[in-house]
Amino acid sequence: MTRGAPHVWRPYCQMKTAPAPLAVARTQGASLFLEDGRELVDGIASWWTACHGYNHPQIRAAVQRQLELMPHVMFGGLAHEPAYRLAQRLAALLPGDLDHVFFAESGSVSVEIAMKMALQYWINRGVSGRTRFLSFKGGYHGDTLATMTICDPEEGMHSLFAGVMPSQIVTDLPLDPASEAALDALLAEKAGEIAAVIVEPRVQGAGGMLFHSDDVLRALRRLCDKHGLLLVFDEIFVGFGRTGDLFACAGSGVTPDIVTLSKALTGGTLPLSAAVARTPVFQAFWSDDAGAALMHGPTYMANPLACAAANASLDLFETGAWKADVARIHAALAEGLEPCRAAPGVVDVRTLGAIGVVEFDHPVETGPLCMTFVEHGCWIRPMGKVVYLTPPYVTTDPELARLTGAIRTVLLG
Repeated sequence: MTRGAPHVWRPYCQMKTAPAPLAVARTQGASLFLEDGRELVDGIASWWTACHGYNHPQIRAAVQRQLELMPHVMFGGLAHEPAYRLAQRLAALLPGDLDHVFFAESGSVSVEIAMKMALQYWINRGVSGRTRFLSFKGGYHGDTLATMTICDPEEGMHSLFAGVMPSQIVTDLPLDPASEAALDALLAEKAGEIAAVIVEPRVQGAGGMLFHSDDVLRALRRLCDKHGLLLVFDEIFVGFGRTGDLFACAGSGVTPDIVTLSKALTGGTLPLSAAVARTPVFQAFWSDDAGAALMHGPTYMANPLACAAANASLDLFETGAWKADVARIHAALAEGLEPCRAAPGVVDVRTLGAIGVVEFDHPVETGPLCMTFVEHGCWIRPMGKVVYLTPPYVTTDPELARLTGAIRTVLLG
């Protein structure tokens, strides 16, 4: 296992000083089984992807069937039934006329595609000057170059690259009448420069697990309509049930012009993402002019194996069982984490859907805390100022008790 370690460039760590990563031998349900024989309950579902748990038999069988038929084929000039079926199903599940699905592999790339769609939408309509994006403090939209520009500029991961890419407009969410009025005034001044407004609906994930109400989303829709702007929802984290609705846009009653999806799209089995546009956006590209086409095409877009996994995942969502599981998890997280309010430095404990957050007044030491949780049989990876849980929906009550109990024990002593 470790022989090849010197050749692997690891994410989000200083490899010279960081401890070696834990070697995982297999996964099942909500558990990670390490090579040394330990079992850890995964409290974050592998960065929020494994919504149905690991090795779900229905998803695994669908991928195996597809593997026997066609593992991959380029999507330029060719197509296949799994992608057509998945696009049709996503369009049916999303609200309004979000009917046009462009596939990619990763969440960051789907956001880049959404940005590219928004920019070219105005170009194709003969409108010049709309070259910037407005996003929000506390937001995070990916690590690729363009997406870094719309993340919170105070986000430490990307501060090294300040000035490398064009600056965007990053401002406060309209959380109350005063901040809505301030955003209204800003848009009145800058609308002619802006291609789109982009937001993570309900929860700003990697920026600190910051919650906001659906009133914020309704305010954004009103303001975008007032100033003639496109509205993009980044649902890469919250999509597929995490906040209690299958999609935050559907649950909030607010239809964005473009929505991005990834993470749990395939149930945590294979890379896949999508940027889904409303019909008016798509129609700006529908032309006799070849130059009006969206010139983008990730090599592995609409990979048949990934589409088969996503279709199997949607089959599981169609049963509706996930709703009861999310409600059950919400209750367990709310009860189990509430005592952490008494821990030193804790400023808030909050839950929404299958998300539980303990927030501190200072950045936490991710590595040491993570290893301490491992000693309690849990995989919990804090970030920034928060210790959080986003477990798979199949996590059992005893497993949830282990997760919340580990956090209480570590934080309260």
